[in-house]
Amino acid sequence: MDYATLIEKRTARLAEIEEMMSVPDFFNDQSTSTAIMREHRSLKRLLEGWETLQLVKSDIEGNEELAKGDDADFAAMAEAELPPLRAQQEKLEDLVQYSLLPRNETEDRDALLEIRAGAGGDEASLFAGELMKLYQRYADNRGWKCEHLESSPSDVGGFKEVIMKISGEEVFRYLKYESGVHRVQRVPATETQGRIHTSTVTVAVLPEAEEVDVQLRPEDLHIQATRSGGSGGQHVNTTDSAVQITHLPSGLQVKCQDGRSQTQNKVLGLEILRAKLFEVAQREAHDSYSAQRKSLIGSGDRSEKIRTFNFPQSRVTDHRINHTSHNIEGILNGDINEFTEHLQKAEMEQRLAEEELA
Repeated sequence: MDYATLIEKRTARLAEIEEMMSVPDFFNDQSTSTAIMREHRSLKRLLEGWETLQLVKSDIEGNEELAKGDDADFAAMAEAELPPLRAQQEKLEDLVQYSLLPRNETEDRDALLEIRAGAGGDEASLFAGELMKLYQRYADNRGWKCEHLESSPSDVGGFKEVIMKISGEEVFRYLKYESGVHRVQRVPATETQGRIHTSTVTVAVLPEAEEVDVQLRPEDLHIQATRSGGSGGQHVNTTDSAVQITHLPSGLQVKCQDGRSQTQNKVLGLEILRAKLFEVAQREAHDSYSAQRKSLIGSGDRSEKIRTFNFPQSRVTDHRINHTSHNIEGILNGDINEFTEHLQKAEMEQRLAEEELA
């Protein structure tokens, strides 16, 4: 596929944006300037990737010519360099293709990550804790910031529920594939007969909602101070620092108690509520599109089984793309790039097919 025309348009757009950014009052409107700067970073990555792709293609052509030459030593060296160059070309082509597709503005946003223990009791709560560490390590590997907003520890050292905010470059773009049911199959430490148990944990990834996305009117909110519960030291259970917020029109309810003050819990609670309402609005607006996507990369629905961790066989399978990895230890240490790359490629192929049919 010839991308030259599209690249010309993106180059012109970059020049237009850089001219806008040079205006003295550019940062007066923080919301607009933030969106423009995100687009600027995205265009820079695309055009740098395109430039590198052209250099790699040139290197491949040069090596192919040398490989046909009469000098056996030079020919062998050139031939040996071709496989890694072709692999690099394939990755760069995928990057360019993906970057040229119409982007959902939420892909550039930070994300709220909810992890909830499902079926399986204590074992499910322990696995929820392991998934929390997995995403913390993944965030660290990508240079993202991870902040705990709310958690409910279990009696066995796991978590019934965890909510984290993850901030950085294109967080939602990479984390959106994690929404759904994650299943674990293993022999619990408390199992005396060696039987394998199956437990589940639900993960929901929500793009951070901005105030312009969701208007929270005071008359639509019921905000109540409550007594904090669970572990947390002397401060917890001695003050009404927890906050419970109910959105009356939808019935959605959020409770925050991990902050050090009632004010902080209220701010965190409103942030979580806004993200949940934004997710509902997006889902309603894109029902037909979600139905088309479901066949390849899944709907993103939190009730959909997406991945199985099988400890006895040391494998992790993503059911949306039927891809299996036997690097279960590496994955639990945050190395999920293998799945993300395959899922992005599947999504890209489907979106390109949809573009051609449109």
